[in-house]
Amino acid sequence: MSTNTYIYILVMAAVTFFIRFMPILLTNGRIKSPFIQSFLYYVPTVTLAAMTVPSIIRATQSPIAGAAALAAGAAAAWRGKGLFVTAIICCATVFLLELILV
Repeated sequence: MSTNTYIYILVMAAVTFFIRFMPILLTNGRIKSPFIQSFLYYVPTVTLAAMTVPSIIRATQSPIAGAAALAAGAAAAWRGKGLFVTAIICCATVFLLELILV
């Protein structure tokens, strides 16, 4: 590897370290604000959703089938269905819609 590669790795490591370390330096103890606590509570969920939802829609041959499967899966999960049943519903939705659309 060239010298530039090692510099890039060191810079990325330093940036990652400071992003994770700065909240410890900026706060003295426990965060007392309910707004900030709730914001920090939902950050991982929102980040995961922001990365996953576009992939679900683009994973199929037709974006309409992906969006319909996402809606069907959300509806099944909302009604309390288990993960296996929700996955079967999503797969069946994509299969049927791609049979019709493509």
